[in-house]
Amino acid sequence: MRDLHLPGRSPVLAENGLCATSHPLVAKLAVDMLERGGNAVDAAIAGAMVLNVCEPHMTGLGGDCFVLFTGPGGSDLRGLNGSGRAPAAASAADLRARGHETVPLRGAEAVTMPGAVDAFCRLSADHGRMGLDAVLAPAIRYAEAGVPVAPRVAFDWPTAGQALQGHGLTHFTRSGEPLKTGDIFCAPGQAEVLRRIAREGRDGFYTGEVADDMLAALRQAGGVHTAEDFAAVACDYTDPVAGEYAGVELVEHPPNGQGATAILLLNILSHFDIKAMDPLGAERIHIEAEATKLAYDARNRFIADPDRTARLEHMLAPETAARLAALIDPKRAMPAAASLTEAVHRDTVYITVVDRDRMAVSLIYSLYHGFGSGIASERFGILLQNRGAGFNLTPGHPNEMEGGKRPMHTIIPAMLRRGGKVFMPFGVMGGAYQPEGHARFVSNLRDFGMSPQAAIDAPRSFADAGVLKLERGYDPAVGRELAAMGHEITVPDAPLGGAQAIMIHDSGVLEGGSDSRKDGCALGY
Repeated sequence: MRDLHLPGRSPVLAENGLCATSHPLVAKLAVDMLERGGNAVDAAIAGAMVLNVCEPHMTGLGGDCFVLFTGPGGSDLRGLNGSGRAPAAASAADLRARGHETVPLRGAEAVTMPGAVDAFCRLSADHGRMGLDAVLAPAIRYAEAGVPVAPRVAFDWPTAGQALQGHGLTHFTRSGEPLKTGDIFCAPGQAEVLRRIAREGRDGFYTGEVADDMLAALRQAGGVHTAEDFAAVACDYTDPVAGEYAGVELVEHPPNGQGATAILLLNILSHFDIKAMDPLGAERIHIEAEATKLAYDARNRFIADPDRTARLEHMLAPETAARLAALIDPKRAMPAAASLTEAVHRDTVYITVVDRDRMAVSLIYSLYHGFGSGIASERFGILLQNRGAGFNLTPGHPNEMEGGKRPMHTIIPAMLRRGGKVFMPFGVMGGAYQPEGHARFVSNLRDFGMSPQAAIDAPRSFADAGVLKLERGYDPAVGRELAAMGHEITVPDAPLGGAQAIMIHDSGVLEGGSDSRKDGCALGY
């Protein structure tokens, strides 16, 4: 139990259903959806669609999603890949010929086809209970009427808003100025798009006037996208990947997501006596940082489109983790892995829901960088993601940009399983940080016996792009000790990611945790 003398959050306990996400309005409406007879799929989709308005820099209809979900009772775990592909005419050779070494972050070249809408329509049809019209009704209402800008969103808006261009400035600023805490943000154009999706399904988005509006914006920006690219978008059901740590299984979505990186990282950490270390001490941070460098280096080499991912079995093999663990010097920092364009990305939303029947959903949804590519359609104000910046331009690399191919993705939903049964859906937002965040969360739970809320609240560190980031929650002496080991220490201006989790206790009670680094909460009934 936490010290009630000190600031903090108590866990949220409920019996019938629970949602944890990054905005309180969304947690409430998800619970409302459950109380009205919807299941976890209905509630998660309804909530995700309202997050478009609550956190518009983080996510939107022009983005991608990944989902892990179970059947009633926590069994029959499946994944859904709602990430889009590069347009058919995309070419790494063309970008190299134009002098690019990486995909430009804010140009049409980085815009892959938006996959989330197709995934939500498919998931609702196959596994929902209420139908798209009922599920999208709250999002239509809030997009039309607007939502007050929350403090964390206002904090992010000025920096993220620097990406906005053209029609993006019209739809997501006030005469070029970022919105502030308490300002009302509304998106009437998106409300109309949602009405069409509710009425026509995915064709209301990927064909007709809505697709034409997005296509016009891309062509104006020099994109090679076509109507055929939009019409061809299709999600895929997937088989998750898993690895054991301290008596539980961490279950992740398979590539093109980076979830396998979190499994490899925990496999490496299993070679050290983490639980004997101070959870807030330099020794633990150092070992974790070194393991992170090695795991991310493997990620950069192997993870790509599901059809192109190289040697995934090798990446997850125990022998691989053993060899990498042997490279770690307990007293000295090693050089960092080469960073990718996602290194500065921290813009993602996550929602998890468990319903009365103990169906669990873990859903993550993003535009990639803040406000994505910065390119928005003129009529409907749909922001287009820059997920194509996750491609590599190295000839022959598994993740080399190519028409019709999915890029390596940073967003990763997760679940914990024991005895073949899911007992905790969870997610950690924050771009490149996510695999490290998953590993840190699981270690907090299993090595140090923390509750989900305490595991979320604990301070974070991250070896990223040649520096070791330490949140302000650490004692300054810890930073000095790590610097003496050779780490370059920095305190990031924004906290490292955000997290949400729901534990399904054997008693049937649900326990929700939600990150104070975001504006959200957990709510149940």
